[in-house]
Amino acid sequence: MDVVWTDYMRYRASVRGFDIVKLDRIVQNSTERYYDTATLRLVVVGHHDSRLVLIPYEQQGDVIVPVTVHVTTRQQINLRLRTGRFRYE
Repeated sequence: MDVVWTDYMRYRASVRGFDIVKLDRIVQNSTERYYDTATLRLVVVGHHDSRLVLIPYEQQGDVIVPVTVHVTTRQQINLRLRTGRFRYE
C-alpha cells in the first residue's frame, strides 16, 4: 500500500505534535480498523508514543490518503462500536 500525505495532513499532524513517520507505521501496519458510518470513511487506530490515535482515511485501490488525526480513548472507540457508528472492517 502507498500512503499519500497531503499538505493539509502534514500541517494537522505538526500542529497536533505527531510524527508523520510514526503515523505512517500506524496506517500501514495497524490491524485495528473500522468503518465509520457517520463519515463514511475507513478509520485506523494505533499508538503514537503514549497516545491512542484515530486516523480517518480514504482508500482508492492500493493508495491510502489519511484525512486527519485525533487523540482518542478506548472508551470512545467502544462507545462508537456499541452505538453502531463504527463497524469492524
